[in-house]
Amino acid sequence: MTTHKLALTLDDAKEIAAGAEAEALRNKWPVVIAIVDDGGHLLYLQRLDGAQYGSIQVAIEKARAAIAFRRPTKIWENNVAEGRLHYLGLPGALPVEGGLPVVAEQQFTGAIGVSGVRSYQDAQIAQAGIDAWLAGG
Repeated sequence: MTTHKLALTLDDAKEIAAGAEAEALRNKWPVVIAIVDDGGHLLYLQRLDGAQYGSIQVAIEKARAAIAFRRPTKIWENNVAEGRLHYLGLPGALPVEGGLPVVAEQQFTGAIGVSGVRSYQDAQIAQAGIDAWLAGG
């Protein structure tokens, strides 16, 4: 039995970013939104007005970490906060909340990373983007 592999399209990435942008604008949070495919390759990047340029690479790395390990980056933030510092040595792991994998039909199709405000706010924006995409898809 073969399974059909799902892949995020550019339109999917734009839809996720639009949902994330709406949440960021609603809260007046200047952020960078990065969407990557299942291989961690950048599909779409959006920098809202007023977002610090340092957040560009952070958003990309949050997204890459979320898809590389197929879990929210908050998991590593929690582990490090609990004193499990060996997680800092995992190649590609970023222990800062705000990176979430994108899952469709039980397949990891990509990830979103958001950076620019408090990490829990970044995650709120990222989740809003995923939720908007799932609602429209």
